[in-house]
Amino acid sequence: QVQLVESGGGLVHAGGSLRLSCAASGLTFSSYTMGWFRQPPGKEREFVAAISWSGGTTYYADSVKGRFTISRDNAKNTVYLQMNSLKPDDTAVYYCNTVRGTTPIWSWGQGTQVTVSS
Repeated sequence: QVQLVESGGGLVHAGGSLRLSCAASGLTFSSYTMGWFRQPPGKEREFVAAISWSGGTTYYADSVKGRFTISRDNAKNTVYLQMNSLKPDDTAVYYCNTVRGTTPIWSWGQGTQVTVSS
């Protein structure tokens, strides 16, 4: 059974930084492209960033490009999202998942709440 456990969220002022982590189990982690998604309050879940199985290719939503960095550690079955220059519009519950392109594959974990105050 695939499990995805996100952590690292919190409350931060605009301009601040957070680093999210997602620990995966129940799958051959190093075989999958991994992605981050977010769901702002009252809105649909949206794609944020993805990283190929090797870490050699990354891609981002335009809204976070230049501010967020996705990375992974295949030895730890963990994917990260470094978020800098945070804005109130980044407030959301953040989730990770394996992806094909920007389409999630597995069921969602519980997510981690990020709140950015102005």
